[in-house]
Amino acid sequence: MATTSGDTTDRVTPYAVLGELTHRCPLRCPYCTNPLLLDRAGEELTTNEWKDVMDQSVQMGVLHFHFSGGEPAVRKDLDDLVEHAAKIGLYTNLITSGVLLDEARIHRLSALGLDHVQISFQDSDPEIGDWVAGRKGAHEKKKRVAGWVREAGLPLTVNAVMHRHNLHHLKDIIQLAVDLDADRIEVAQVQYYAWALRNRAAFLPTREQLDESVRIVNAERERLKGRLSFDFVVPDYYAQRPKSCMGGWGRQFLNITPSGTVLPCHAAEIIPNVNFENIRDKALELIWRDSQGFNEFRGTSWMREPCKSCDRREIDWGGCRCQAYALTNDASAADPTCAFSEHRSVLEEPLQEANKPAPKFVYRRYGN
Repeated sequence: MATTSGDTTDRVTPYAVLGELTHRCPLRCPYCTNPLLLDRAGEELTTNEWKDVMDQSVQMGVLHFHFSGGEPAVRKDLDDLVEHAAKIGLYTNLITSGVLLDEARIHRLSALGLDHVQISFQDSDPEIGDWVAGRKGAHEKKKRVAGWVREAGLPLTVNAVMHRHNLHHLKDIIQLAVDLDADRIEVAQVQYYAWALRNRAAFLPTREQLDESVRIVNAERERLKGRLSFDFVVPDYYAQRPKSCMGGWGRQFLNITPSGTVLPCHAAEIIPNVNFENIRDKALELIWRDSQGFNEFRGTSWMREPCKSCDRREIDWGGCRCQAYALTNDASAADPTCAFSEHRSVLEEPLQEANKPAPKFVYRRYGN
């Protein structure tokens, strides 16, 4: 496999596609990663268009296809799409809130070739979980769905999105994953893009909460070794070095929006003056290989100091371009979560907000 360098003519093959089938969702989570301007149902790719996307993905060498949203179970053709993906050899993962699934559909999806299910949980406490999700009864429905997933013989990941309102329940949330017979848990601190950025002051935890969560995860990971696999994502704002966002811009991953825009990550459309092309207009491989959207920050040749001469430049790839833009209005700046960034001071205000009373949520909704 080729490796990406400063010369954008030398590229890797993506191994995963995140297919956002729809932005429709019965939940209203105020940290949703969908953009503030949500695609309407009439703009969504059709069944045949999504099948063609999957065919093109396999031809490129893609291995994994993640069915996401919004809530992918809104789509009546989800079963058909899962069946097609399985037939052409893609490993399939359903990323779902669970609340629209029933037992019969889960068993049907399993029979059609679905490989894995990932269910989001907002808390271990039903009242807090339903409050964050913006839907009464959501938590208990998720638990029932998780049980049906395991009865169908499918691997289960619990996606636990953590923030200042639920970190005090972290041990209970981990135990919930154990009780649900999950194979894996993502202890994923809220990442501040889109709706989460709008609600940042409501979600960003204190340093003390973060330190305690690290202690708990380390202890629980050891206690549950061989029983539950952990992924742990900390809030970027407390970091000293940026994360390798998406494994580097345009190196391993691509995202397709409900209306067919092809992106290097789910948040990339916030960056102005970059042309992200649509699968309805051009072949997927050509977009991946040749488009401005994927070449703009691919490799290292776009970097300025301090990234340009940093010995981590091919480890973290300069950090997150979307976060750099969101915090500095300059997508080519060093990610402010790096201690060497000239923009590090922009984190001072939000980190101070973490110690103040949390404001009310702005819930995700169409037309917000």
